[in-house]
Amino acid sequence: MTTHGFTLTAEGPFEFDAALRFVEDWPATSALPTDGRALRFAYCAEADWLPIGVSVTGAPGGVAVATTRAAGPAIRGEVARILSLDVDGTGFGKLGDVDPVLGELQGRSPGLRPVCFWSPWEAACWAVIVQRSSMLIASKIKQRIAERYGAKVTVDGREYPVFPPPVSLLEAGGLGLPVQKEEWLRGLARAALDGVLTAEHLRSVEPEKALAELRGLAGVGPFSAGLILIRGAGAPDAFPGDEPRLFSILREAYGLPEDASPTAYRKLAESWRPYRSWASFLFRASTYGTLDD
Repeated sequence: MTTHGFTLTAEGPFEFDAALRFVEDWPATSALPTDGRALRFAYCAEADWLPIGVSVTGAPGGVAVATTRAAGPAIRGEVARILSLDVDGTGFGKLGDVDPVLGELQGRSPGLRPVCFWSPWEAACWAVIVQRSSMLIASKIKQRIAERYGAKVTVDGREYPVFPPPVSLLEAGGLGLPVQKEEWLRGLARAALDGVLTAEHLRSVEPEKALAELRGLAGVGPFSAGLILIRGAGAPDAFPGDEPRLFSILREAYGLPEDASPTAYRKLAESWRPYRSWASFLFRASTYGTLDD
């Protein structure tokens, strides 16, 4: 099979091996087969909603990328977003000099940047599927939907099912989910086709406005909105207003009182600008077993 290659260069510290270790432990992608050398996945590119297979390996100063079809600037930008290589990370390390708690995490996993969902569309669907379910069960359901309604793409000799694009999900029959969740997913599909649930749009407005727009979609609450914006669209400087799990991690790390208000956490995160998403990601990643003990 013909492949097409390009490279992405990181501005600031970046370690591909750290990203690969994170993916191996991340519940949303832990089912991906890996040999410890390459990140391989397939998805429907937001640029045209057509399936594409991607294989990423480390390269000096960044990564080398091979794709199953020609990748123009839009798709290259999507791969860069997935690995947070579309952001200049030069100043991120300096935050650790001011905040020793964050600095310790940076030292334990140097060069780790957020690894995002393949698209905000997939992030939003995951957020709905996982509601009131375990991550393991949600992962199996998402995989089943991909196998039943999505295309299949061969990457490095292995076949990968692709989660279906919005239009396919609108036309699909039963998805094996509660009726309300299926209605929510189809509403998200319409939002994606309307250009609302896309990285281009969500990154073009202020984070607070993007979060408000996302919360206006049926089935999307405060936690899901933050997930879609930060880990779907890859917004580098957003802080979720209500995420109990993150608040619990920060409360323990910084010795905050049990009754600390959301305002206290937002005030804490102000010192992380313009990388609030990146800093929050490191704290979350520390609970996945990614960072060294």
